[in-house]
Amino acid sequence: MAVRTRSLVLLFLALASGVAAAWLSLSYLRRETQPLLNPGTTAGKAIVAAKDLPVGATITEQDVRVVDWPGNAVPAGLIATPQEAIGRGLMAPVKLNEPLLDSKLAPRGAGGGMAVIIEPGKRALSLRVDDVVGVAGFVQPNTRVDILLTMGAQGAGGEQTTKAILQNILALAIGETTETNAQGQAQVVPVVTVLVSPEQAETLALASSQGRIQMAMRNQLDTLPIKTQGTRVSALLGPFRPGPQPPNVLGYRRGGAVITSPRTPATEETIVEGFRGGERSITRFTRPKPPEDRDNK
Repeated sequence: MAVRTRSLVLLFLALASGVAAAWLSLSYLRRETQPLLNPGTTAGKAIVAAKDLPVGATITEQDVRVVDWPGNAVPAGLIATPQEAIGRGLMAPVKLNEPLLDSKLAPRGAGGGMAVIIEPGKRALSLRVDDVVGVAGFVQPNTRVDILLTMGAQGAGGEQTTKAILQNILALAIGETTETNAQGQAQVVPVVTVLVSPEQAETLALASSQGRIQMAMRNQLDTLPIKTQGTRVSALLGPFRPGPQPPNVLGYRRGGAVITSPRTPATEETIVEGFRGGERSITRFTRPKPPEDRDNK
């Protein structure tokens, strides 16, 4: 009986200890989360986007709205009044209900548009592209690309050549423009705007007028330049190798039958095969053969 009573006492003490520990833990968590759970606790006002805003957009009164910022965790540079944001350009895209930060807005007086996101010493250059050039639409803002140039044959014996002329180029924006084709019809042409140095802008402008450019996407973390020699048409299939030549035979009749036998020519011929810029050339050299080496049949 004493053993049973002692077991019940121990069980009661264990249950009481568990209930007390759970109550203390719950009370602690409620005290810690109360400032966040209480809607009446605010850190002040904040300005959020009333709609999705693209990069370069100039903030207007209809683009923002004022909300209460809950809790005590206030991001650095949080815009608190509409006057701080209206008239300034966006340096990064903003989504609906996203708070506006000072770091995402251009300085007052700088205006909006593409100019606010161009780094000092850089230039923005727009290129007309198609689905192939633009990697089937996968080139988006902030992606990095290599730019390849394909040119036709240059000079006598030249070949069509493709080479990467610029590497690790940042795409700033993707847009469209309306142009008139040869039949006078309006057509929409995709445009990719890239961020380049002044020297790269000169190279790219000249390349777009001399040949066909194409973009190759690269990994965002792959920023190292790679040296390439380019490639030519002749390198696609490798060097040309002539097939076996038919035997040089001499035929004559004997008793109504045609008899063939190897013919020994009266001259010796040397053939020299050469390649210049991928173009194959054949040069033949002949000289009389000594009489003793000729076949007198």
